[in-house]
Amino acid sequence: MKIIWNDREPIYVQLYQYLARLIVEQVIDEGEALPSVRDIASEQRVNPITVSRAIQLLVDDNIVEKRRGLGMFVIEGASATLKAQLRQNFLSDEWPNIRRRIDLLGLSVEQLLKDTDL
Repeated sequence: MKIIWNDREPIYVQLYQYLARLIVEQVIDEGEALPSVRDIASEQRVNPITVSRAIQLLVDDNIVEKRRGLGMFVIEGASATLKAQLRQNFLSDEWPNIRRRIDLLGLSVEQLLKDTDL
């Protein structure tokens, strides 16, 4: 899957988010090896150093671990850890803006939860 890059964030951060999403969505399962740096760099057409930086962020966040001679593997519990981080980021960064917009538009909880086409 090819990433569509944006100009707002560094490429290594976007790559980190992409790999994290693959783990959360269980495309890459806990205990499974990540693709190699070379494979990711080739697939995404980025510098291998950029890929290494993204993977290092995963290591720093205790999402993946290096197994000498074998590669990088997703740690057990990584998906739950990432989901907790995503929830916290949503609540602190995204939700306040969404909440302001809901209030501005005068929407009720019932309207938001209603299964209708708007």
